[in-house]
Amino acid sequence: MYALGTHLLVELRDCNTSKLMDLQEVTDAMVGAAKEARATVVDVSFHEFNPFGISGMVIIAESHLSIHTWPEYRYAAVDIFTCGDIIDPGTAASYLIKRFDSRNPSIVEMKRGIISHDNVKLPHKVCLDDVRLTVNA
Repeated sequence: MYALGTHLLVELRDCNTSKLMDLQEVTDAMVGAAKEARATVVDVSFHEFNPFGISGMVIIAESHLSIHTWPEYRYAAVDIFTCGDIIDPGTAASYLIKRFDSRNPSIVEMKRGIISHDNVKLPHKVCLDDVRLTVNA
């Protein structure tokens, strides 16, 4: 079975509260996770809430990584969505588990864009001319 992408839903429980409250730490951890997985970082956007909590996203050429932190519960919800087979989302997840000192993590993996059950490998990027030919067919 081949899919366009892999989506990891990462539950980070029992984390280091001070790290989850630190905007720079969260930003650096998420960008670091993308780089550790060999993704191409395109854009970064994070927001710190009052009195606490951070939400942010790292846009990568291969899709995205996002996080929402609840330091008061020592918890963070992370999504890692990657397309293609060069990027390893599991590497990014492992990096974040260690970086936030999560003592009780869990990961659910979903295949996204399952469009082939044959033994035909799907490219995650196609040429514009290929799309035009398909639309006009």
